[in-house]
Amino acid sequence: MADFDKESFKKDVINNVKNLFRKTIDEATQEQVFQAVSYAVKDHIIDRWIATQKAYEEKNAKTVYYLSMEFLMGRALGNNMINLTCYEQVKEALAELGFDLNVIEDQEPDAALGNGGLGRLAACFLDSLATLNYPAYGCGIRYRYGMFKQAIENGYQIEKPDNWLKNGNPFEVKRPEYEVEVKFGGYVATECREGKNYFVHKDYQAVRAIPYDLPIIGYGNNVVNTLRIWDAEPVQEFNLNSFDKGEYQNAVEQANLARNIVEVLYPNDNHYSGKELRLKQQYFFVSASVQRAILKFKENNADIHDLPNKVTFQLNDTHPTVTVAELMRILVDEENLEWDDAWDITCRTCAYTNHTIMAEALEKWPIDLFQKLLPRVYQIVDEINRRFVLKIEDMYPGNQDKVRSMAILYDGQVKMAHLAIAGSYSVNGVAKLHTEILKKRELRDFYEMRPEQFNNKTNGITQRRFLLHANPLLADWATKKVGDGWITDLPVLEGLKKYATDKKAQKEFMDIKYKNKVRLAEYIKEHNGIDVDPNSIFDVQVKRLHEYKRQQLNILHVMHLYNELKANPDMDFEPTTFIFGAKAAAGYKTAKLTIKLINSVADVINNDKSIKGKIKVVFIENYRVSNAEIIFAAADVSEQISTASREASGTGNMKFMLNGAVTLGTMDGANVEIVEEVGKENAFIFGLSAEEVMKYEKDGGYYPMDIYNSNPKVKKVLDQLVDGTYSNGDKELFRDLYDSLVMKDVYFTLKDFDSYADAQKRVNKAYKDKANWAKMVMLNTACAGKFSSDRTIEEYAQEIWKLEKVEVTL
Repeated sequence: MADFDKESFKKDVINNVKNLFRKTIDEATQEQVFQAVSYAVKDHIIDRWIATQKAYEEKNAKTVYYLSMEFLMGRALGNNMINLTCYEQVKEALAELGFDLNVIEDQEPDAALGNGGLGRLAACFLDSLATLNYPAYGCGIRYRYGMFKQAIENGYQIEKPDNWLKNGNPFEVKRPEYEVEVKFGGYVATECREGKNYFVHKDYQAVRAIPYDLPIIGYGNNVVNTLRIWDAEPVQEFNLNSFDKGEYQNAVEQANLARNIVEVLYPNDNHYSGKELRLKQQYFFVSASVQRAILKFKENNADIHDLPNKVTFQLNDTHPTVTVAELMRILVDEENLEWDDAWDITCRTCAYTNHTIMAEALEKWPIDLFQKLLPRVYQIVDEINRRFVLKIEDMYPGNQDKVRSMAILYDGQVKMAHLAIAGSYSVNGVAKLHTEILKKRELRDFYEMRPEQFNNKTNGITQRRFLLHANPLLADWATKKVGDGWITDLPVLEGLKKYATDKKAQKEFMDIKYKNKVRLAEYIKEHNGIDVDPNSIFDVQVKRLHEYKRQQLNILHVMHLYNELKANPDMDFEPTTFIFGAKAAAGYKTAKLTIKLINSVADVINNDKSIKGKIKVVFIENYRVSNAEIIFAAADVSEQISTASREASGTGNMKFMLNGAVTLGTMDGANVEIVEEVGKENAFIFGLSAEEVMKYEKDGGYYPMDIYNSNPKVKKVLDQLVDGTYSNGDKELFRDLYDSLVMKDVYFTLKDFDSYADAQKRVNKAYKDKANWAKMVMLNTACAGKFSSDRTIEEYAQEIWKLEKVEVTL
């Protein structure tokens, strides 16, 4: 960074410690130094942030608002320094003050604004938008506690509040001048003025939405975009009158209403009040973001009809799709447009990304709940639906099946994906296979109605966080071999292909992998108390815990391997460490029981000296971005074993690939494209295809009991679930897992078991051939170029959003 002066930076840090904590630098704790360093880095950000906004305003540039329930940002300090290109300079300055930058970075909690791949994708996209000079806002919620902090106690997941804001967030800027009001409940009155009907929302409860802005820094280009996360505050903080009467609960009722909205990500919706809170959250951040976007648009534009030329609302999955109705409400009720005019603007401003093939994840709300909480918005949805159904009936006269499958309101439910498709100009899937399944199966009726609306945008990841920051040893090595162009143009890594068979380069690459494995082994020893051998195969499955992702298949196979080793202790087997990391949703019993099983199996295997440490099983607690960075860099094998046709894309698969791990997976999601890039010979593919799975489902599934009765290996591991082997003799503990696999096996775990076991044998054998293994993993890194989020965002910007790049000069 050209304007970085090491001496003045050191002075800034010392002064910040003094002003923030009334201490000298020698007295400061590591956490206090983290705060001081962050504020010093923020000083360098602010000028760029102001310059960026000025450049956008001068150009009156079209802006994308990326609306997402989650942004899994990870830690900000390291990423901000990387993108400001001052990481090494800050490291040096801190060393001179007697501090280790790695230790300082570790003081920062991960921002608890997301949970899984959906949120991490949104974070990667924001990084790419800024790096590619595109005007953008991320819009979400400033959760006080995120989803939860996961603790493992006696093998069980325990959810604890993730108080990430305890010491404040040094990078955020509160913007109370941009607050807006969001209304819930009440009723809608119709008033006639000068022969026109006006709809007036009455007796509502309101909360104030207050934005907090976080800087999103482009790599080396002066651009600083904004992640705007909304906090909720009461209209009346405290009712002194109620308090004086002794009505203490009433005195803070408004404050509690507001606070509940922003408390946690994905409140448990197994009950009515949980559903209501989720819908409240979604409408809260959507309404606040859309209101503010329109106010901003009107500062520079006189005619509301120009909105589609200046604004796109990208709806990241079904959570923010109430945007369609909220935009209509503002255009009709506040801008006084006629319905057809407003609908035309809305349909040219909203675009929708579908992230799932799973029917239960396509959100539906009970009409009575929706109508009670959002009475005016419901009226608008009702009218959108009425007109949309007429359109369906016009295209398909007398075809009630079409109405049933496409209506927005049906069977007492509001179908949010249908609302999004009806009101958007673009619907995209997130991997080639996923988009084809949407077009041919899940959303076929919508596709047939408007084929030009559908397109594919294969997901990507930012190499700046997941290689440059997460794996500095490999990043430096790659730069020495092919130059640093890959930092903003990942396909430059193709230049590494020629080194894949070079003995010296292979040794260098594998030495780096070994050092990263040592780093992870130290983390495991510190956090789990388990010794793992960095010379063993590190076989890793880290992701959200869900039955379709099939952590169960993985652990059942580990149980099978253990049985084989017990029967034949001298069998030819390369020692393997099986590493898991995952959070299960608080209300998801099967997922939580699977975590208990993994930990119970680990307890038995890790303490059995007779197998001489040939298998170790580790469950990494509280999986998140900061420990993911250590894990990806160390993995040998990337487990991507979802039931084919279920995973929309996956992005963990791309992070592993970039860091030199081979994919062990089904032909599902983006695995298909990974194999296209690297070649089938450099991956381990197994299992039913998407077509085979869908055919079984169409025919009513299959009978898992047939496999149980005919396959002794499968029968043995399933019996061990209910004979007390892994539960101190308790035969009922894992009964529910046993029953679901033997009776239903919805996700084809048993059907794919033999194929998976065979693929694992191939992995074990391949690892013994060190030269060929090195070639395989190096080719994975070299072929990862397609999977940069820069490529994905360039496609969105050109083909969907029609954005122009804006240069920012200081």
